[in-house]
Amino acid sequence: MLKTLLAPPVLASIAAAALVLAPGIASASLPVGAKAPEFATKGAKGGKVMGFDLKQALKRGPVVLYFYPKAFTQGCTLEAHAFAEASDDFAKAGASVVGMSADDLPTLQKFSTEACRDKFAVAIATPKIIKDYDVALKREGAPAGMTDRTSYVIAKDGRITMVHSELDYRDHVKLTLAAVQKLKK
Repeated sequence: MLKTLLAPPVLASIAAAALVLAPGIASASLPVGAKAPEFATKGAKGGKVMGFDLKQALKRGPVVLYFYPKAFTQGCTLEAHAFAEASDDFAKAGASVVGMSADDLPTLQKFSTEACRDKFAVAIATPKIIKDYDVALKREGAPAGMTDRTSYVIAKDGRITMVHSELDYRDHVKLTLAAVQKLKK
């Protein structure tokens, strides 16, 4: 009898968690082929404050713009480590990597050194950038004040050539690297 009474609330909790964590549920993201919205923002690399301008970055080559929910959380730190480890491969493909979150600048300065290992920049995803890239993380239908985990590969012409939106960080580096290597060919 006790098992029967507990089952519906437990199942409801599991179902709610699955909806929040399911890929594609949290964010619609922009489609492949769309023109990437241009923006400029502040960020950090190696602990030093810097500006980031997408239009200027695209003049040098493709850009991997990866949005992550929150610096120093487990998945975001592991994802940053993975991008740092692959930074030479991205550079060989002519691409730059920029991590984007709604974190403040002092947090990003520290994260750029500790998690990103001084290998790539992280920048502030302003509310406008979050809206323009359709990456607001939503919990129970309302914005959570963070970005969803979504990676974009943007070609030199400003067109989005690859999108991967999945809260599990593990495939973002592999898929974005394959996309920029394909662009190089």
